Amino acid sequence: MHIDWTGLGQVLGVSLVLGAGVVTLFSAGIAIADRGHRVVPAVSFLACAALVAYGICLVALH
Repeated sequence: MHIDWTGLGQVLGVSLVLGAGVVTLFSAGIAIADRGHRVVPAVSFLACAALVAYGICLVALH
């Protein structure tokens, strides 16, 4: 059995960066919503939903 450690490390790195990015984007949307804005938080939440849906599609289709 051969394990591609480079590929595994790349998947780990991308997962950590994108996971932290989605959390940061969602948190920024909440912080901006507290200031009374409507459009920017909506775009932020839609972007988070799109990223999560894309991840689910990747897992389901491959």
